[in-house]
Amino acid sequence: MSDLYLSRIRNWFLSSPPAEWAINRLRDTLIGSLSQGPIPGHVAFEMDGNRRYARSHKIETVEGHHLGFEALARVLEICYKCGVKVVTVYAFSLENFHRPKYEVDGLMQLAKVKLEQLIQHGELLDRYGASVKVLGRLDLIPPDVLEVVERAVAVTSHNTTCVLNICFPYTSREEMTTAIRTTVEEYSTTPRPHSTPFSQSRITQKILSKQGDKPEILESIEETPSQSDDHDQDDAVSTATTLRSDPSTQKSEGSENVAIYPNAETITPETIDKHLYTAGCPPLDIFVRTSGVERLSDFMLWQCHQDTHIFFLKCFWPEFDLWHFLPVLVEWQHRQKQKQRDEKPRRVKQA
Repeated sequence: MSDLYLSRIRNWFLSSPPAEWAINRLRDTLIGSLSQGPIPGHVAFEMDGNRRYARSHKIETVEGHHLGFEALARVLEICYKCGVKVVTVYAFSLENFHRPKYEVDGLMQLAKVKLEQLIQHGELLDRYGASVKVLGRLDLIPPDVLEVVERAVAVTSHNTTCVLNICFPYTSREEMTTAIRTTVEEYSTTPRPHSTPFSQSRITQKILSKQGDKPEILESIEETPSQSDDHDQDDAVSTATTLRSDPSTQKSEGSENVAIYPNAETITPETIDKHLYTAGCPPLDIFVRTSGVERLSDFMLWQCHQDTHIFFLKCFWPEFDLWHFLPVLVEWQHRQKQKQRDEKPRRVKQA
């Protein structure tokens, strides 16, 4: 018998009422016990292996992706039941546009169908108060699919407890490029100041104070009042683009407050964080990739930090369920408790 035939028999048995009741009770018990320990705030899934699963089971590629979306529904319920607040999934890479056109079109239409189902039967997201956010180059999505994307986001916008981030179409490098571009625009596009601390008159005063009002210095820098005023204004503009003051600094002229350009040195990793697609989300605690491939593939490169735990699993994404996620969560909880034990003596010593 083929693997597909055995898989269908197993699925038939597991979907029978007695087996389904027993499995659901066991699943709820396990999830309830897990939720008593530390819970990750943000989990990311790289849903890899749909095509290879389809080939290994001799089914159409699109059907493999269809089963992958069913796996996503299972995983979301597990995560939200456990108490995870943010789930981010890699649904479509910008690199996927290089695949055969029929496959790209099929993926787009599959996304459209699944999002429509999400809108019509949104009990899962409403039950856990989860809102949908689509992250990526929305301008590359076909108009009919984009319409459904916008509807899915709008329909779930009232949910504020949890978040489902769907990266579609997305790459991390593109996200970081967009964040840096937005940061540069924010630091460059500000109201034009009338003057700055680095105007020509201020520079002249500084030189005179250091040179002791020497005649030769006075002659070299002396200008007529009108020329000085003109240069003051010109230098204020040219200097403002290169020498920037603190964002909170304001120059008062009478009753008017004049905005000063922000200082580029105040740009920090937190500044970039605020301009990412995932702005406002908690730090990434767990990164999971299925199919046995051990690389990030341009997904969540910025969000992966020193405390992110990365798990590469051998199962294909359509096979992923509680029994695959359970060891991941248990291992993460064990590491968290170990970290707390290691930090406790350090805090005692410092005290």
